Amino acid sequence: MITSIFSKSKPINFLIVFVITALAFLTIKFKYIDAPVSSMFIFEQVMTFLGLYFSILVLNFIASKNDLTPKSNLEIVLFSFFLLLLPESLFSAKVIWANCFILLAVRRLISLRTKKRVKAKLFDAAMLIGFAALFYFWAILFFLLIPLILLFHSDDKIKHWIIPFVGLMTLFILCVGASIVMHDSYFHFFKVNHAICLDLSVYNTLQYIVSATIMLVFGLWSSFSYVSSIKMKTSGLRPGFKVVFAGMFIAVVIILISPNKNGSDFLFLFAPLVIVIANYIELIKQKWIKEVFFSVLLITPIVFLVLNFLSVS
Repeated sequence: MITSIFSKSKPINFLIVFVITALAFLTIKFKYIDAPVSSMFIFEQVMTFLGLYFSILVLNFIASKNDLTPKSNLEIVLFSFFLLLLPESLFSAKVIWANCFILLAVRRLISLRTKKRVKAKLFDAAMLIGFAALFYFWAILFFLLIPLILLFHSDDKIKHWIIPFVGLMTLFILCVGASIVMHDSYFHFFKVNHAICLDLSVYNTLQYIVSATIMLVFGLWSSFSYVSSIKMKTSGLRPGFKVVFAGMFIAVVIILISPNKNGSDFLFLFAPLVIVIANYIELIKQKWIKEVFFSVLLITPIVFLVLNFLSVS
């Protein structure tokens, strides 16, 4: 019954996702933000939330346009559930914007399957990943998706391998120029935290343990089905599925090495993870298993929402 609500693409699903995302966003703000409420503060939060919701719409576009998930809204519903499960993923506005740029870059990369405007898409993807790295340095690891997608497409044109680096260099020159004009400094825009921290002790809390366990168990279980299903896809679709899977591993690496262990890094994991899980849910034949699977993902975030509300009050 629950899964049937989201089994088809409906406008009401986007409203549900909007409400759940807003709940997760407000939860983290009420829990951690102590800044005075000014008109500028409200404006910044509204813009950040709109950036977050826009990234969800981009995720839906990527999944539906490239047949990464069945024609439903399961991927964005699951995304909003994970936000509610771990609202700490919304702790950093910079990570939210970085994730938005990464999704835009992935959109360009997966669309390479059309073989149209390949140079422009590679250039755009590199610049978008570069923009993401300006907000959050370790987002630069997603640059690895570019050579991977070229390998998956068996692209042996040298210029296609060079163009992404030209895109990064173009962004570098633009940032240096802007830094000189605006701040009288060559590298003002490159002052980002590029440290590495492998200490995961901060995640030794009930919420992180339960959240990570759910994502790990559901992600691993769904991955077996996801990987095996790639072989059944058409040759044009396979690179997109492989890129999503590679993106999930890159996101895990970022979580492990991130210098600021505040939970915000998990946001990079949600998009590829929900695509993998959504594919598995659609393949489940027994309705009761599908309902149990989906119910766990629904009920657990609600429980944590209540607990967060009680802790704040």
